[in-house]
Amino acid sequence: MSPQIMLTAPEALDEDTRAFVLMGFLAFVVPILFICVLSGPGRDRINEFYTAGRRLSSLRGALVLAGVYLSAATVLGTTGSVAVFGYDGLFIALCTMLSLGVLLLLALPLRERAGYTLGDTFALRAPGPAARVAVAVVTLSVCVPYLVVQLSGAGVTTAALLGLSGPGAEQSAIVMIGVMVVCATVFGGMHGTIVIQVIKTVVLLGAALAVTAVLLHRFHWSTDSLIEAAGQGSGRPVDYLRPGLRFAAGAAPESTLDFIGLMVTIVLGVACLPHVALQIGTAPDAATARRTVRNAIGIVGALCLGTALMGFAAAALVGAPAIVAADPGGTTALLMLTGELAGGSSTHAGGALLVVLVSSAVFLTSLAVVASVTLAAAGAIAHDVYTHVLRRGRMTEGREVAAARWASVGVGVLSIGLAVSVQGWNVLFLSVLSLAVAASCLLPALVYSLFWSGYTRAGLLWTLYGGLGCAVGLQISGPVFSGTPLALFPDWRLDWFPLQTVVLVSLPAAFLLGWLGSVAGRRRAPAVAQGRGLSAEGSRQDAGSGGRFPAAAGDLPIARQSYSPDGR
Repeated sequence: MSPQIMLTAPEALDEDTRAFVLMGFLAFVVPILFICVLSGPGRDRINEFYTAGRRLSSLRGALVLAGVYLSAATVLGTTGSVAVFGYDGLFIALCTMLSLGVLLLLALPLRERAGYTLGDTFALRAPGPAARVAVAVVTLSVCVPYLVVQLSGAGVTTAALLGLSGPGAEQSAIVMIGVMVVCATVFGGMHGTIVIQVIKTVVLLGAALAVTAVLLHRFHWSTDSLIEAAGQGSGRPVDYLRPGLRFAAGAAPESTLDFIGLMVTIVLGVACLPHVALQIGTAPDAATARRTVRNAIGIVGALCLGTALMGFAAAALVGAPAIVAADPGGTTALLMLTGELAGGSSTHAGGALLVVLVSSAVFLTSLAVVASVTLAAAGAIAHDVYTHVLRRGRMTEGREVAAARWASVGVGVLSIGLAVSVQGWNVLFLSVLSLAVAASCLLPALVYSLFWSGYTRAGLLWTLYGGLGCAVGLQISGPVFSGTPLALFPDWRLDWFPLQTVVLVSLPAAFLLGWLGSVAGRRRAPAVAQGRGLSAEGSRQDAGSGGRFPAAAGDLPIARQSYSPDGR
């Protein structure tokens, strides 16, 4: 991203106005962070730290889930995509809505089997350390790149808000934001995350409503005039409302496949992100979880409609060429639009308040999502790897909560270090990589685990590791990693895979691997069991009993088991 954001550039706002914006921003954000920290659990109970006691009502849970869904990359990126790519950007906004539809289908069985992490969910089908380690590896492979993208974007935005520019200022902002998020996660746990998500969603709704009202007033409340002006401002009025602008640089077949792949990545990947699945577990029961998702669809739909209108207004008032010049990804479109609506260098008090509201919403969005992702990653390390693999479940609740807090610190420090190291690079592909890994690994594993009784431990491991290797390998071999001017390493030549999106290959491969692994595991287990003096029928009876069974029978289908509150 480029620091040349019109909202906070020196020539856009005068010194007095910038000082007013900064003071209003700090007065708004700092108390929220204190509330987040102080709302942490009063006792070191893992149920409180990971799931906030599973007491969220459907309405409050919907506000939290909407906040989890609407990351800074989603809000800023969708607005910019609509501004620059028109029709294709609208489809990206629609896919965010469709993703909640996928989550609605998974919500009931996922809540019925919910533990504290995804590792607990899969352990019902495949108990043992191997499955938990595999889930933890995939969870970190999704969360860490996602955190790097969120922190990197938040650093650029915060530095611009402070009127600063340059790598040093952006890196300092990344460290400041990262430290705040680590403190909020360590002391607040899921309680603190819920508080900041609720406030973030309300503020984001208010900011979207305010900006939408101002821009519609500018166009005399005529959406036809707005869309017509957006087409003219895009520089491509004929093609603006036609599909294909997003991947217009490639050959026609590849462009079509890339567009379809991007839609599939968003729809399936966002629904299976670890911190999204973790949020389902905060509902008191499965029925409330479904109502939570249904209510969240309305909230996210309203915000997606607002981002679409703001994207059109950005193209009309700022112009797509100016947006692309500031940032080829278009993520500065919302902030540039806000500066324009506020009056630029002649900003009045009302315009300054609009700037404060939007800036606070963007900043809180970054903090809230980073906190949620950090908590999910820390849970995988502390609960799955440390408690159940290294300590074999022999842990007190207080020690596990302490381990989760130290894991939050570790994940935060790692993510901050990576974000600082790659600042100035084109790291937006990491966001697509995270979604691709979630769609290619976690979705097939969840579908098989929740709906197929023949799924085995071997099938789970083949799904997770195979999907991860396929998604990461193809992404590294694609044009977003090397070989093109906008790639992460434009001078490298590893781009033998022609598509920018990989899920059209990696997702079917993961489903196939899961099926093959389960079939192979069922065929191998009876032979091994007989070699140990056990009959195949006896092995199946042990596996179906829900009790402990010989290691050789570990690849047999495992019946649904009861789950105790401590996750064992």
